[in-house]
Amino acid sequence: MQSLKIAATGMAAQQMRVDVISNNLANMSTTGYNARRAEFADLHYQQLTRPGSINASDGTIVPTGVQIGLGVRPSSVTVNHQQGSLSSTGGELDVAIDGEGYLEVTLPSGASAYTRDGALKLSADGLIVTSDGYSVVPDITVPDDTRSISINADGEIYAYFDGEVDAELLGQFTLADFSNDKGLEAIGGNLFLETEASGPPLVSSPGEDGLGTLRQGYLEDSSVDSVREITDLIQAQRGYELNAKVITAVDQMLGATTQIR
Repeated sequence: MQSLKIAATGMAAQQMRVDVISNNLANMSTTGYNARRAEFADLHYQQLTRPGSINASDGTIVPTGVQIGLGVRPSSVTVNHQQGSLSSTGGELDVAIDGEGYLEVTLPSGASAYTRDGALKLSADGLIVTSDGYSVVPDITVPDDTRSISINADGEIYAYFDGEVDAELLGQFTLADFSNDKGLEAIGGNLFLETEASGPPLVSSPGEDGLGTLRQGYLEDSSVDSVREITDLIQAQRGYELNAKVITAVDQMLGATTQIR
């Protein structure tokens, strides 16, 4: 009797689903967060009689066979890269990506990471960095005597100074995109790493090669749909309970077997 093991895989699968849902709900207010979805696949099958095999009694071909499934396994936790709504903040260094693309940042190790969190700040040296202090590529330094900063849709950063009419161009942000952004590796802090599954980054200016544009004074909200998450949570809870009932039923069957005399 494989029912105990099969039901156990079902309970473990629903538990993982609840873990993913709880992480989504915990990040309802995280800037640029994309909801995750747990996906599952059936386990291998016990082939008692293979389809298409020859019936030994009369030589006919078995049309369907007998295949007993052995449970479920997690296949992936995918990221739904659906853009969240844009909220106005009024911050000079708050930039939202309206469309496809990621900002590239440099980690302390020198490796590149990618993010859609545009809540940027200035370091003590005037370098534009993320909230965690990682410099944004390319390195752009804002002078100390800057009165205000303007960032246009193409990612160009202009600085205004007291006593001067014309603005000074400090640099231009670039955006990176991937042929398979679902293959990016999430490392926390709203950061992703390139992998073999994602492919190399395709870097270009905002608004070019299918990339989105930048909107100053806005941030991208989390794409988590609370109503859908609660609905999925109820389904996962009921699925867990049903698998637990299978274990209870098998226990009763085994108990009846041991009482046979």
